[in-house]
Amino acid sequence: MTEKKIGNVHEYTVSELSGAVKRTIEDTFGLVRVRGELGRVTRAASGHMYLDLKDEKSVISSVMWKGMAARLTIKPEQGMEVIAMGRMTTFPGQSRYQLVIDSLEPAGVGALMALLEERKKKFAAEGLFAPERKRPLPFLPEVIGVVTSPSGAVIRDILHRLRERFPRHVVVWPTLVQGRGAEEKIAEAIKGFNALGPESTVPRPDVLIVARGGGSLEDLWCFNEEIVVRSAAASEIPLISAVGHETDTTLIDYVSDRRAPTPTAAAEFAVPVRSELLSEVLNKERRFVGAATRTIEQRRTALMSAARGLGRPEDILGAATQRLDRASDGLRSGLRARLDNALTQVARIGGRLTPNLLAAGFAKRENIIGQYWSRISDRTDRIITDRKSRLASSARVLAAVSYQNVLERGFALVRGDDGQLLRRAADSKSVTGGQIQFVDGTRDFLFDGTSVPSKSPKKSVKSGATKTATTEKQANKPKQQGLFD
Repeated sequence: MTEKKIGNVHEYTVSELSGAVKRTIEDTFGLVRVRGELGRVTRAASGHMYLDLKDEKSVISSVMWKGMAARLTIKPEQGMEVIAMGRMTTFPGQSRYQLVIDSLEPAGVGALMALLEERKKKFAAEGLFAPERKRPLPFLPEVIGVVTSPSGAVIRDILHRLRERFPRHVVVWPTLVQGRGAEEKIAEAIKGFNALGPESTVPRPDVLIVARGGGSLEDLWCFNEEIVVRSAAASEIPLISAVGHETDTTLIDYVSDRRAPTPTAAAEFAVPVRSELLSEVLNKERRFVGAATRTIEQRRTALMSAARGLGRPEDILGAATQRLDRASDGLRSGLRARLDNALTQVARIGGRLTPNLLAAGFAKRENIIGQYWSRISDRTDRIITDRKSRLASSARVLAAVSYQNVLERGFALVRGDDGQLLRRAADSKSVTGGQIQFVDGTRDFLFDGTSVPSKSPKKSVKSGATKTATTEKQANKPKQQGLFD
């Protein structure tokens, strides 16, 4: 190290001073244990985690390398109180110090419980714990899906209990139930079971069991993670939670449709006892047969009692039979008498129907029809005459107002080539020709493009000389060509 003395003060380069500070901090704080609250928590794409440890006065920047972060049993979150163990070092490039964390754990059970209560209030406010969201479990499911570790004692207990009670088809989705990344695996398993369809080779379960054995709060913490809670709440398949022992409670227990104190109890909730079910069915069958037999015997006894009270059928029906016989005989004779009477009346009436009588009736009806026809003819003639008179009157009115009468008096209708009437001289400026309609036909005309000025009417001439002069002037004036020349 190069040292230049100016008086009693040593002179360092920037790198020398930075290196000296780094060595001093690392030697002095080679291993420290720090308690504080997590502020900023960021996981980089490389897997490293950057955190801020803070209290009410200060903040220490911290870093946890990828290997250490992967072994965490809990997910660090902002606001969590933790205890970090590591070593202090500096980052010379920015002249700041930081804590390199080797281990990170909650600051006692109290911190985890506080975080658990905070999450519990959050999910309860969203209505995820509402009783009306709970669905009934199927009475006898055909397929049971189990989300648990395939190597633990939990799956063996569940299968053993199902065999004892009522053997069912079981589908196991193997997954982690503890440690870093377990929450993602559990959530994926719940979503995977729900995603199974009819075309899938794996049958879709009728009920799900999410199970794990007992452990500490830290061991069961993955079942308190938000991703697991929301996956269980969104499950379309009824779900039984069986996490830990009876005294252990996780957030998945609140959103599940049924909470079992142990995995074995979850198997008991999923299926009934086959022997008890058979016994119950047989018992109900015996009771049904006995009730039906007793009912039939009661009805038979009541029927026999009623039959004895009715007496013999011939005693009841004898009088009615005799009345029926008498009525049948009377009906036969009555019909014969009515028929003879009708034949007599027909013969009597037929004798009065002679040809002269029918002819007289026809003549009378013909006279009446002739009178009606005469009235109809007179009425028709009057109506036709009245309609002809009205039609002639309307024709006279039409002829009076028709422009044909005007044409008869020497007038004509002038139409442009667009078919419109030309009423004024100004209207002819927009056309090049047209038609003139006389009383006996029409003639076409074309304008030659020249305009002849209009003349004012001449005053009356008092003397004959004046008239003669005017006549001579008109005679000497060139004659103007007309429209039809």
